[in-house]
Amino acid sequence: MNDWINICRVDDIPRLGARRVRRPSGVDVAVFRTDDDRVFALLDRCPHKGGPLSQGIVFGEHVACPLHNWAISLVDGEARAPDIGCAVRFAVRVEGDVVSLRVDEIATLAIDDAVPDGDAADALAAARRVIAIASA
Repeated sequence: MNDWINICRVDDIPRLGARRVRRPSGVDVAVFRTDDDRVFALLDRCPHKGGPLSQGIVFGEHVACPLHNWAISLVDGEARAPDIGCAVRFAVRVEGDVVSLRVDEIATLAIDDAVPDGDAADALAAARRVIAIASA
């Protein structure tokens, strides 16, 4: 199967940002847009502690995880050294200004990699509290 599903337009993804794509099961897919309008898709889960990559900062061809600042390559999902790990990568097609993902990958990739409810969200909330206290 090599069917594609239209997700959004390129302009629907913030430049140097991301948009989440919900799936019927499993962790969401994060679709990223670089400064030069290239589009990439990764599982919305950092390989370190499960942080939501869609909430990270995009720089060059990387996204910084919002929990512990791991730099994850948008090209291949690999963590930048000295960190070790890999986020699942999804194929992306851009035709004109329409962004599409492969239906079979949405349905099958990393379906069993779900983060227990609340874990990543709780960790992100705790990190934000620490940042708020430190900047007060």
